[in-house]
Amino acid sequence: MISATAISHRYRADRWIFREVSVDLQPGQVLAVLGPNARGKTTMIKCLAGLLAPTGGEVRHTGTVGYVPQSHAAAVGYPVLEMVLMGRARHVGVFSTPSRTDRDLAADALARVGLDHLAQRPFTQLSGGERQMVLIARALVSGCQTLVLDEPASALDLRNQGRVLAVLDSLAREGMAIVMTTHHPDHALRVAGSTMLIVDPDDVRLGDTTDLLTGETLSELYGLPISTLDVTIGGRDERVVVPDFGVGAAVGVR
Repeated sequence: MISATAISHRYRADRWIFREVSVDLQPGQVLAVLGPNARGKTTMIKCLAGLLAPTGGEVRHTGTVGYVPQSHAAAVGYPVLEMVLMGRARHVGVFSTPSRTDRDLAADALARVGLDHLAQRPFTQLSGGERQMVLIARALVSGCQTLVLDEPASALDLRNQGRVLAVLDSLAREGMAIVMTTHHPDHALRVAGSTMLIVDPDDVRLGDTTDLLTGETLSELYGLPISTLDVTIGGRDERVVVPDFGVGAAVGVR
């Protein structure tokens, strides 16, 4: 669905964001992109989505790509259903209006992310997390074969984080290819079979999620002690990430 060959990017001549990265994303595959702030995660996925031309290398797509940004501020209070319906734009003729089928698909996408009860509420009146869910629905209704998301659960409470992860897992099982950035290694472990770690411009690691996301690797990536534990949750064997923030020691708490 996405094939990137030796892609590199820089915004100025003396500073590379990443160099010589190759990745092939197949149908049904979820790729999580992790790294500290300002390390190039958003730049990477914009290159993979075709929104930004890499400085070097090549990106090829099979099928259409839907992109969900990290945040979205709307100046006009369109109803939520209308915001989702905008995702059908490429299916509607220049002088045409959305059909009943288009509206039904938009309603179905909104229901899939659990916000059908907000269909008529102005988008500007939603919380940040609700806006993010609406943007995911808008991408889904476009009919894309690949979904690229920048921090899809960053503004969500725990319940809605679980809802987004469940939706992404379901889409992947149906054959959609998914790329997402995240600051939550647990999210990658939950839904992503493959992970990309952007350690520095010349050290971008790509591999199986459970192989890459070890306590040692995560400690190196984020610069603080991190442990992982293998536990059983709901009858499933899961790996959880436990960072040592050192908060008690820092403030003298016993």
